[in-house]
Amino acid sequence: MKSFARDFVRRGFIACGLGPVVLAVFYLLLQYKGAVEVLSVNQVCIGIFSLSALAFIAGGMNAVYKIEKLPLMAAILIHGSVLYVCYLVTYLLNDWLETGILPILVFSAIFISGFLVIWLIIYSVVKRKTEQLNKMLEQKQYTER
Repeated sequence: MKSFARDFVRRGFIACGLGPVVLAVFYLLLQYKGAVEVLSVNQVCIGIFSLSALAFIAGGMNAVYKIEKLPLMAAILIHGSVLYVCYLVTYLLNDWLETGILPILVFSAIFISGFLVIWLIIYSVVKRKTEQLNKMLEQKQYTER
């Protein structure tokens, strides 16, 4: 557990520096679309702190895949659940998402779809690389005979 906490904090600090950068891009896009003209100091501060915290947690949560005794599916569910809650709280805290059942359902559908697409891409890449390695091993074993 100590190595998990250390890995979580290390990964979190690496990622948390990107939080304010993502926020700046997000606010610039909102301004470009005409959705935001002026931000208060409070909005900027809450945005910086919440995005830094979100990036810290999102980066740190990747450490869950280093826990050897944890089955992959359990790690994926833990990772996805923590990210979902953190993103939802961040969006609500910054007023980027209206409070209500329909906006939260739409957000949930988009989040789950995105999470699944990312994992399908990861799965297909890893599967293809594994098949390539297996072919290389088979060829090496065949030539050694």
